[in-house]
Amino acid sequence: MDIISRAEWGARPPRSRSTVPWSSRTGVMGHYSGASATQTPRQIQDFHMDVRDWSDVGYNFLINSINGAIYEGRGWTVIGAHCANHNTPNVGICIIGLDKVGRQDVSDAARRSFRWLYEEANRRAGRRLAILGHRDRGATACPGDEIYSWLKAGLPIVGSTPAAPKPPTGRPAPGTPITFPLPAGWYFGPASGPDYSVSGLHERYFKGRTDRAWIQEWATQLGRRGWSIGKGRTWLRQHGNDGIYGPEYRSLIEAFQKDQGLAHDGLLGVNTWNAAYRNPVR
Repeated sequence: MDIISRAEWGARPPRSRSTVPWSSRTGVMGHYSGASATQTPRQIQDFHMDVRDWSDVGYNFLINSINGAIYEGRGWTVIGAHCANHNTPNVGICIIGLDKVGRQDVSDAARRSFRWLYEEANRRAGRRLAILGHRDRGATACPGDEIYSWLKAGLPIVGSTPAAPKPPTGRPAPGTPITFPLPAGWYFGPASGPDYSVSGLHERYFKGRTDRAWIQEWATQLGRRGWSIGKGRTWLRQHGNDGIYGPEYRSLIEAFQKDQGLAHDGLLGVNTWNAAYRNPVR
């Protein structure tokens, strides 16, 4: 998986930093931010540095709870500030977007990202590390009951991506090709991304139609190609083709990209768009 670097999310330079060898790492500790999923790593860093007077953002990594994007915090071997007296032995991973009153909405994508970071930590350490929640070492409800139970269960993979459908081979793409509606370099993706990541959440207009309508149009084209699209069906099962980018659209886009032999990043850019309208059904 890709990790969004500090430079990419606009991190401030740390005031100081201390590193730890992998031989001293014994665990991976899960946290939640207790705030909206729209909170950015930079906002968290600003709070930690300006309000708590820490040297940097407290976590080693952060994960968006909706789309599973991974952000570099202090990194693998810099000592964090996520659990007093337990920062040296533990890599701290924070899931952004959970509240403090018992409600949690952590996507399968976010869980897969956490699991990937855990396995990568094991690979770098050369051994299996303990899986902890913040409450295991501190007087706190963090990381919430839902995620804590998942951590204690060993990070089981949930909501695995269904297999792509297999329509007859070699049929021309149905319908009339539609030109990709966004400016060059833009894509349909998470609302937490940069301005050129268009989510459908705010209904921005492009070429006379809303971004939401364009996302719906692309998914409808996949339906024409033989994919089972819509509420209660194989793809977009929970929310249907509502045109708002989230974990279900990301899974659909990734599956189509894999089916077409494209780079599968889960983002709907020009190549993935064109493949739906121009590539033969196989």
